[in-house]
Amino acid sequence: MHHEFSLALKIVWAVVLIYWLWSARKIKSFSKIESISKRAFFYWLPLAIGALLLGPGNWFGNNIIREQFVPHSYLVEFIGLAVCIFGAFIAIWSRQLIGKNWSLAVQLKEDHELIQKGPYSLVRHPIYSGLILLFLGNAVMVGDWRGLIAVAIVFASFLYKSRKEENWLIAQFGTKYKNYKKNTDMFIPGIL
Repeated sequence: MHHEFSLALKIVWAVVLIYWLWSARKIKSFSKIESISKRAFFYWLPLAIGALLLGPGNWFGNNIIREQFVPHSYLVEFIGLAVCIFGAFIAIWSRQLIGKNWSLAVQLKEDHELIQKGPYSLVRHPIYSGLILLFLGNAVMVGDWRGLIAVAIVFASFLYKSRKEENWLIAQFGTKYKNYKKNTDMFIPGIL
């Protein structure tokens, strides 16, 4: 990856991480939360594996996952960076809209609200959509199979987590959430 794109990618990830840490200080107390073991296995471990696969270094050696699926070029890296920036924008915007109802774990908040504006009017889990785009853009910039493996692992984790969240939200909001679910897609408008 060209140096200027590598630097830009690091800045995008840093902005997302800093915003996440800063915004996490103002969230509601929870009324129900998933166990720490499930959170560690189904969310933290996949995200850590995805980050390690996309991270710098050659700690996993020269093997099939290092084979290029797209050529290194300024155009490819620019497209990947654009996808990363768009994903970061969607994730941060969605996180800002959900406000105090957000949590890192699957949990219900006291006085939990069902947000249906902004990107939530199109998909039920736009934070995950944005983060998947961020990982996908990063994978394109890296250009080898480890990036796509990272995207698949992160996607599977978010799919599992979103289904669990939806079961809890149906229990919390009933028909209101079922109607919302009928009118929106999970991650990608019109597709999934």
